[in-house]
Amino acid sequence: MKWALYNLLFGVVWLMLLPGFLMRMARRGGYAARMGDRFALYPDDVLAKLRSAKPARGGVARRDASGHELPPPSEWVWVHAVSVGEVQVAGQLMREWRAAEPDARFCFSTTSSTGWKMAEREVTDRDVLIYNPLDFPNFVKSALGTVRPRAVVLTESEIWPVFIREAAKRSVPVYLINARVSDRSAPRYRIARFLFKDVFCCFARIFAQSELDRRRILDAGAPERKVSVDGSFKFDVARRNEAKEKELRGWLSGAQGRILLGGSTWPGEDAALLRIAAGLKDVTLVIAPRHFEKADAIEANIRAAGFECVRRSRGDSVPRDSAKRVVYLADTTGELMGLYGTADVVFVGKSLCAHGSQNMIEPCLCGKPTLVGPYTENFRPVMSDLREADAIIQVADEAQLAREITRLFADTQAAAALGARATAAVLRRQGVVAKCVAEIRGALS
Repeated sequence: MKWALYNLLFGVVWLMLLPGFLMRMARRGGYAARMGDRFALYPDDVLAKLRSAKPARGGVARRDASGHELPPPSEWVWVHAVSVGEVQVAGQLMREWRAAEPDARFCFSTTSSTGWKMAEREVTDRDVLIYNPLDFPNFVKSALGTVRPRAVVLTESEIWPVFIREAAKRSVPVYLINARVSDRSAPRYRIARFLFKDVFCCFARIFAQSELDRRRILDAGAPERKVSVDGSFKFDVARRNEAKEKELRGWLSGAQGRILLGGSTWPGEDAALLRIAAGLKDVTLVIAPRHFEKADAIEANIRAAGFECVRRSRGDSVPRDSAKRVVYLADTTGELMGLYGTADVVFVGKSLCAHGSQNMIEPCLCGKPTLVGPYTENFRPVMSDLREADAIIQVADEAQLAREITRLFADTQAAAALGARATAAVLRRQGVVAKCVAEIRGALS
C-alpha cells in the first residue's frame, strides 16, 4: 500500500515539476535527443552496445521476488551520478576499478545535461552513457531488464526508492558511495522512516563520509552492519590539470596584478566579489559561475559595476582602448580545476549567499589560500578536516570576506603558508576510493 502511495505521489510531483523541467530543457539544451532514455527507450546504437556485453563472470540466472527466472547478469556495472561533483566522484571510482580490472564496462547514468557533459569525459569507448529512468516501476523494470547489471553504484545522496528496490528484487547488489545526508534531508528521512527503512535495507553496503552521516542513515532505518564510515571520495577526486592551467594562463595573460577567483559562484556572490574587487589595487577578478547559462546576467552586473567583461565562451581579449578595469568571466564547463591553478586567492561559492557550498578541496590541493562563507553543510566532514588542519578560512559575511581577502593579498607569506597547509591536508586524506573499490570488487568476485 505504501509503495502504491509513493508511486502516486511521485507521479503528481513529477507532473507539477514538469513545466520547470521543460524550461530548463529549453534553456540548457541537450535533453531532446535522448528524452526516450527517461522511459527506458534507448536509441538503436545504445541498445546494440548494451546487448553486446558478455555475461558476468560467474553470473547465474536470478529470480525476481515472484520467483520468475531472470536472465543471468551481464558484465555491466551501472553507475549513477547527477551533479558535477558526483560525476567526478563516479569517474574516480571507475578509473580505480579499471586499474584493477581493465576489461570492466560501465553503464553511466545521469539526470542533467550538465552532468551529461561532465560524464562524457569519464566514460570510455567500452562504456555507455544514458539518462536514468524515471522512478516509475515500468520504466525501472525495463531499464534494469535491458542493462542486466551485475552491480549498481549510486553516489552520495542519490536515493531512488523504486529503482533501488527493483534492483534488490533482481538480486543485483546496490552500493551507495561517498554517502551523505544533508541537514535538510535528515529530518525528512526520519519522518519517512517507515518508507526509507525498506529502501536502505536493500543496499549491499553504504560507504558514509562521516560519523554524522552514518548516524543519520541509521536513523532512517538502515541496518547498522551495512553502513561504515570511510571518509570523503572527494579528497581523491581532486587532480591538478597542468595542461589546462597553462592554457588558462594564456587566456588571463592580460590580467593586471594578482588574481582573485570566485569559483562556482551563485547569484549574489558575484555582486559581493565585484564590490570587494573594486576596493583592491593590482588585483584582477575572475568569476566562474556555477551555472554558465546565467552568464549574461553576470556580465550585465560586471558592466554595471564599472568593469569591462572578458568572456571565456566568446574568446574575448582585453580591450586595448579601455581605461576600465577588466573582470574575466569563465562561463565554460570543465575548466574550473585549471582556473584554480592560476589564482592567487580563491573564494568558493554557494557558501555566502546560498546554502551547501561547492567543492573547496580542489583549490586547497592547488595550494591556494581558500575562503568559504558560513554555509558549507554539503561538505561538513571535509570542512572539519580542513579546519582542524588550519587549512581554510571560513567567514561569516561579506564584510569579513572582504577583510580576509584584503589581508591575504597584503600578507603574501601568510597566504603561502595557508596554501601549503591546505595541500598537505588534502594529500593526507587520500586513499578512500581504492579501499572502497577493493571492497566492492571483493564482494562481487
